[in-house]
Amino acid sequence: MAHTVLGLRDIGAEAALLAGGGRAILLQLANPAVGHAVADHSDFAADPLRRLRNTLSYVYALVFGTHEQVATVRSMVHHAHAPVRSETYDASDAVLQLWVAATLYDTAATLHARIFGPLDEASADAVYRDYAVVGTALGMPSALWPADREAFDRYWRAQLVRLEVDDRVREVGAQVLHPASGPLWMRAMMPVARLATAGLLPPALREAYALPWSDRRQRRFDRMMDVTAHLYPHLPARLRHWPKNHLLGRLR
Repeated sequence: MAHTVLGLRDIGAEAALLAGGGRAILLQLANPAVGHAVADHSDFAADPLRRLRNTLSYVYALVFGTHEQVATVRSMVHHAHAPVRSETYDASDAVLQLWVAATLYDTAATLHARIFGPLDEASADAVYRDYAVVGTALGMPSALWPADREAFDRYWRAQLVRLEVDDRVREVGAQVLHPASGPLWMRAMMPVARLATAGLLPPALREAYALPWSDRRQRRFDRMMDVTAHLYPHLPARLRHWPKNHLLGRLR
């Protein structure tokens, strides 16, 4: 049964959405302009926890933070993006900002539907409209965000067929999913993260990244998602929203 929310603030704090981080990153990298710039930036995977923390802080601050916190994370993201450039990539390119925001929206919407079930039409529209801020906060013109979910679906399908994963991008993807550094707890969680990433990616992109897949892995992924959908929504909000509360607290 479809359920109702008021907007992004009602779903954006859910820690379960973090399971889609690998999917969003690999989708972003498959845009050749993004992927090749990152491939040339040799320390991309040097501190994966810091990069994850910065991305989450950015989204959480945009949705839940104060004006001061928003200013802090915008400066943080601009600083992180500054050295990641190539002949075809500029972090201030509105078209690429749109793609990054689109991957975050589509990933969150996909995971939320899988764990909590579908939203009603009005709620889904409200969440979609709210997600534009992920791009506009970096300078993307608001008019560039597709007008509605139907327009977004057309944009999304058109982008998927243009994605390319060559050896350089595939290597960066492998670094993301097999980090050589980071705390022990994070590396211990990576097998689950790799399964979630592969299962959530479109099959063609999963194959392009040479991610192992089989009927057995599909069953494991489906079981993992079914168990999550059964248990996670019943956890106390203080646990489900802990990453959001913790990271916003660090920005004060």
